[in-house]
Amino acid sequence: MRHGPAIHRFLDPGDALGEVMFGIIMTLTFTVGARFFLVVEEFDRNELVIGAVGCNVAWGIIDGVLYVVSVLFFRSQRARFYRTLRGTTDGGKALAAVADHFGLEDEPLAIPSEERSKLYAAILSMAQRTAPAPVRVRGSDLSAAFLIFLLVTLAAVPSVVPLLIIEDPNVALRVSNAIQVALLFIGGTRWGSYTDVSPWKVGLSIAALGALMCLLAVLLGG
Repeated sequence: MRHGPAIHRFLDPGDALGEVMFGIIMTLTFTVGARFFLVVEEFDRNELVIGAVGCNVAWGIIDGVLYVVSVLFFRSQRARFYRTLRGTTDGGKALAAVADHFGLEDEPLAIPSEERSKLYAAILSMAQRTAPAPVRVRGSDLSAAFLIFLLVTLAAVPSVVPLLIIEDPNVALRVSNAIQVALLFIGGTRWGSYTDVSPWKVGLSIAALGALMCLLAVLLGG
């Protein structure tokens, strides 16, 4: 179980912030696209709001479903690996397989090779003595999927508010875009706070990358 905000009981902070970023970029694609391709006289703010929110709702559902599918795939893959270990009689090959599967060479914490070998041997011993649990959808998986849906969907709300309350469509779109880039920066700084990198650097990088990816998506017809 993860400590911190309740949402982190079900979603890793990086995953949760990633979903918010994705939702913001999706909406940014809509509003930037509107500024590029729509004629002001033909601008229908209601259609744009419905399209932006509807797209985020759809992708929130898709992301939630894909999350559950990926979790089941990962557990099934791990269960198959453990069953393979249980049927392996060559101890050397089994240890090599564990080392390959749980490779710790790239971990930030420098773990001596002899300590890694002890850990791999312990994993192998446990895998050979214990049958893997049945693979099934858990309540926590559904909670995480629902949170993903909410994060992606609600990420669109701050961006569409200017379109609903500002009369001038050009001003509304500029304010909306400014809010979205600001949210990317704020989300990036929060992301950076969980890492060993300066939150300001992460925030600026995420805002710039998000804007560039959005522009690319618009130019490619996305």
